[in-house]
Amino acid sequence: MKRLIVVTMIAVLALGVWPAAEVSARPGGVGGLLVGCCFGIRTTGQWNEGKDLHFRDWGRIIPFVNIVLAVWDGIEGYEGITTADLAARYGSNFY
Repeated sequence: MKRLIVVTMIAVLALGVWPAAEVSARPGGVGGLLVGCCFGIRTTGQWNEGKDLHFRDWGRIIPFVNIVLAVWDGIEGYEGITTADLAARYGSNFY
C-alpha cells in the first residue's frame, strides 16, 4: 500500500511539471489542476500566468518538511516580507 502511494505521488509530481511549456500559451489543464489541488488558488493563479513553482511550494508536499517551511513562511510574514521583496531575492520568474 505504501509503495502504491509513493508511486502515485511521483506520478502526480511528474505530470505537474510536464505541461509547464504550455502554460504561457494556454492556462489551466492538467498542470493547473494538479497545482490547484496541491498548492492552493494563489499558486495556481501564478502558475497559469507562467510563473514557476518555488522550492518552498514543492516542499509543501513532503511530510515534516512542510511544517518547517510553514514556520519559515510565518516568520518572514511576521517580518513584513512582500512579493516585491521575494521577486528581488529569487527572481521575477517565481514571483
